[in-house]
Amino acid sequence: MRRLVLAALAMLALTGIASAEKYPSHPITIVVPFAAGGPSDAMARILGERMKQSLGEVFLIENVTGAGGSIGVGRAARAAPDGYTVSFGHLGTHVANGAIYKLGYDLVDDLEPVVLLPSNPMIIVSKNAVPAKSLKELLAWLKSRPEPPTAGTAGAGSGSHIAGLYFENVSGIKLQFVPYRGTGPALNDLVAGQIDIIIDQTSNSINQVRAGTIRAYAVTDSKRVENAPDIPTVDEAGLPGLHMTLWSGLWVPKGTPKEIVAQLNAAAIEAMSDPAVQKQLENLGLQMPPKDQLTPEALGAWQKAEIAKWWPMIKAANVKVD
Repeated sequence: MRRLVLAALAMLALTGIASAEKYPSHPITIVVPFAAGGPSDAMARILGERMKQSLGEVFLIENVTGAGGSIGVGRAARAAPDGYTVSFGHLGTHVANGAIYKLGYDLVDDLEPVVLLPSNPMIIVSKNAVPAKSLKELLAWLKSRPEPPTAGTAGAGSGSHIAGLYFENVSGIKLQFVPYRGTGPALNDLVAGQIDIIIDQTSNSINQVRAGTIRAYAVTDSKRVENAPDIPTVDEAGLPGLHMTLWSGLWVPKGTPKEIVAQLNAAAIEAMSDPAVQKQLENLGLQMPPKDQLTPEALGAWQKAEIAKWWPMIKAANVKVD
């Protein structure tokens, strides 16, 4: 009898090991730390839909908003390190927030990098009621306001907020930042004329620019965006040096097995290599990352370099969280 019990326990142990080795065996959640409808949400959904073909399981998008994305990242950082919770984020959530918020997690030590994702320059856009037709005219209009013009952001430390701080530094124009739970809601208010400008992700604003519901002035890069070649660069339009690219990436909780990290990395690379996916992302104004920067190690090194670059400026601005 004892031998039978031991044999049964051994069989259960082997079954458990076999089960644990099979990944994935149920849906994977990508935690997007911003509201649905924004650029991060759009990219995550496009990639998740294609990645399920590689891994054979559905990718669920969970929008966890608040505190510049830090609540969503914290939700992912504290999840079980089993590969079923993935953190989607960008320059704001996985770099800037560490200089602004008292986080209950460490952006580097509590997360494992998976892969660098497409990026896009920011774009300076305004409500249509603004009379300016060029960036130089916009700068003059902003300077003439009796009160600081309102600039929408996705919260303290978000990409749009960092871009706004950078804009203040380069232009000398003080802005009144209006935080939202994502750039999707901020863009809605810009279209409605409730705020003056956003220095937004190109992928978020480009369709509204094309529809004529908002006005674009320049992209924050040294070269024009391929799918919007009529929009000048900041160098061409009169604000040279305001260069900022908002990059995104995927992370998992620290301690996630390297084999699972490798599987997620491979699925993401395969998705980004799909011509149909590339077309969708390029239509949003996104630029594919260099092929030699697609390893987990490359994302980890890039994140640390960006922390060294942006934290001093953010801390010097004395950003306060309401």
